[in-house]
Amino acid sequence: MSEYQYYEFQAVDRPLNKGEIAELRALSTRAAITPTRFQNVYNWGDFTGDPLTLMGRYLDAFVYVANWGTHQFMLRLPRHLFDSETARSYAVNRSLGVHTSGDFVIVEFTSEDEEEAGWVEDEEAESWMPTLLPLRSDVAAEDLRALYLAWLGAAQTEILDDEEIEPPVPPGLRCLSASLKALIDFLRIGGDLLDVATAPSFALPGAPSRPIWSSGSFTCRPRKRTRC
Repeated sequence: MSEYQYYEFQAVDRPLNKGEIAELRALSTRAAITPTRFQNVYNWGDFTGDPLTLMGRYLDAFVYVANWGTHQFMLRLPRHLFDSETARSYAVNRSLGVHTSGDFVIVEFTSEDEEEAGWVEDEEAESWMPTLLPLRSDVAAEDLRALYLAWLGAAQTEILDDEEIEPPVPPGLRCLSASLKALIDFLRIGGDLLDVATAPSFALPGAPSRPIWSSGSFTCRPRKRTRC
């Protein structure tokens, strides 16, 4: 099986300047680079830059897909908008990392599954960034559902320590946006586990009165703020 690695960065809060574009160009001569995007596919060799370092300097989102079963998604948020200590209550080794760099917090979602190794179409790899990127605004608004889903992915793969304490279950897990459902697919979280985990989740404040999404035995409806 030939090698396939897909890299994509996005600059959201401000465009890259000429010097930053030149720095990225020095790391990859074949990449498609604009003031807001870096994208490249590697069928041999590897990207010589460090994605986490580049995120800390000037990029706001990163997607990586490899055909040996690795998925990685990173978001950078200003520290004044996002509490890194709250995020760390959901952090799990090899599943959800929380990093600080200057005035920013970087949240790193990872899924490793060798059983999912196989051919990756360019269209599939390119589809992840536009579907996952809206989660940046959600997390900045203190919506912790994406972080809990990453923790749940770790529970599914049984990499949690015996003394690991489940973090708070955020509201709204029965009523997921398209981006959260994409994250579930990206992290490869099973539906049965999701159904069990979402049982104690309250509805989000101001939820609509009519169902807008259902999964398994759960339907998104407004609920009183009491546990099931």
